[in-house]
Amino acid sequence: MGNPYFRFRQFTVWHDRCAMKVGTDGVLLGAWAGQGRPGKILDIGTGSGLIALMLAQRFPEALITGIEPDAEAAAQAGENFLCSPWHDRLAVSTVTLQDFTAGTAGKETFDLIVSNPPFYDSTLLNPDARRSAARHTATLPYSELMRCASALMTGTSELDIIIPSEYWRQILQAAGDNGLAPQRLVRISSTPRSGIRRLLVSFGKNAEPPAHKKSLTTEDVLLTDADGSRSEWYRGLAGEFYLN
Repeated sequence: MGNPYFRFRQFTVWHDRCAMKVGTDGVLLGAWAGQGRPGKILDIGTGSGLIALMLAQRFPEALITGIEPDAEAAAQAGENFLCSPWHDRLAVSTVTLQDFTAGTAGKETFDLIVSNPPFYDSTLLNPDARRSAARHTATLPYSELMRCASALMTGTSELDIIIPSEYWRQILQAAGDNGLAPQRLVRISSTPRSGIRRLLVSFGKNAEPPAHKKSLTTEDVLLTDADGSRSEWYRGLAGEFYLN
């Protein structure tokens, strides 16, 4: 059995009651997402609260809401929030994105929305129902993620996600159908010899006249060097979080 918690420099994440444990994808998104000084942040599918906690450390003035449909995970995220140095700026709600949007759209918007969304299709569902819900798009199709996120954004908001590279066309289509366009893209290879495995993507509203649209900036990076150690890029991105 794995360790029930993961300790970072400024906070600890307990994840033994969560279907999805602390992992590299969440750390990458939490360390990369956001620019400037977002005042209000929404973490979709917060799970253990990892990404929300990382954003609370990075943005000391932000108010952060995590939403999570799994009651056990939401409860543990709440406990992790309460034990953190930023408990007064963190909140969690046990709710689906669709229900949250239905109750919030038109009343509240967010400067930054983040999500490490489920990405597997429904052809090979995990027998563990909670883990399956956290990993498979049957619970949150990309079309629904983009529709709901767009409803909670303004013209200056951004939606930042991490996905496997093979789902790029699907997510791009879903974004375009909902008035969103990519603005920043990081293509991540695990090692110097592997292909691109993960994408960090930042989307914004695509309503501006063509002359004022932001051009897409791209970056190709390595997660680990040939010797298996963290790459210079990864150390620079997440070094303020890891203990060593």
